[in-house]
Amino acid sequence: MGGRAYVLGKVFQAFLTLVLILIFNFFLFRIIPADPVKLLVRSSGHNMTEAQQDRLRHDLGLDLPVFPGQFIAYLKDTSRLNLGQSLFVSPGESVSSVFFRNLWPTLLLVGTSTIASTALGIWMGIYGGWRRGGFGDVSFMGSSLVLYAIPEFVLGILFLLLFGTALGWFPTGGFQSATGDYTGLAHVTDVLNHMFLPWLTLTLAYVGEFYLIMRSSLLDVLGEDYITLARAKGLREKVVLNKHAVRNALLPTVTLIALSFAFVLGGAITVETVFSYPGVGYLELEAIRSKDFPLLEGLFLFFAAAVIVANLVADLLYGYLDPRVRTA
Repeated sequence: MGGRAYVLGKVFQAFLTLVLILIFNFFLFRIIPADPVKLLVRSSGHNMTEAQQDRLRHDLGLDLPVFPGQFIAYLKDTSRLNLGQSLFVSPGESVSSVFFRNLWPTLLLVGTSTIASTALGIWMGIYGGWRRGGFGDVSFMGSSLVLYAIPEFVLGILFLLLFGTALGWFPTGGFQSATGDYTGLAHVTDVLNHMFLPWLTLTLAYVGEFYLIMRSSLLDVLGEDYITLARAKGLREKVVLNKHAVRNALLPTVTLIALSFAFVLGGAITVETVFSYPGVGYLELEAIRSKDFPLLEGLFLFFAAAVIVANLVADLLYGYLDPRVRTA
């Protein structure tokens, strides 16, 4: 019953947070003084009479009072994943369609780089914490701090100038070659070739945080009494490390891992901008530049929902991995 109550409580908290995000998301884009219809007319270059603008405002539901008229319509449309249509980035196309079309490149880039940085950072943290003060630990610490301190867009620009411009080893931007009509293995190779530099940038930029947290957590665990007891029982050091130290030291990294995968949906706006990579992050920048409010509203909702779900998964994993959390 304790475990069931814990799960239900966390699910209710996540649901309540999502409701608050929905309300905040609605009013955030309604208090902006700019009129979407005026922006649309100005950007399109077409002359529209006031009557035509009023008709368009009616079609968009902007002639209703903000509360409760527009708010109720917003809740109904959101429940059906009808988040409106893009005004400027992809005029007339649904926000959901635009988002999911740009999601695949981001999932491929940020998802794989997150997996790589997580695995590499945790391994480095285990090695550094177990052999504290050694050459490997000192090397990992120095390189991780340097990479963690450099903004990812600066690191991306350096890689772009060195490997893309000076050496010419990799393309300088895009998702695939615009002139090449590749298929099969050639297409896969072309995509990976374009993706390598932004992938390397994200992997190196975020490996440091996983290393630092894992190393710090492992050092704390190694000072616990049960580790001393395990050694006193005559267990081999490798057994003490793998079965007692690492398993408990992984707990603080669970939240970081879950949130890192949640931010996959948000993309990496600076890195995607540097490399002109057509993912969700680059889409977000285009929506900001063009003041595409329906698209921005939908993107904000998708990103917030991803973080809420990731937090829920992390809380449930915490309760599963450490039963003391359920009774706290």
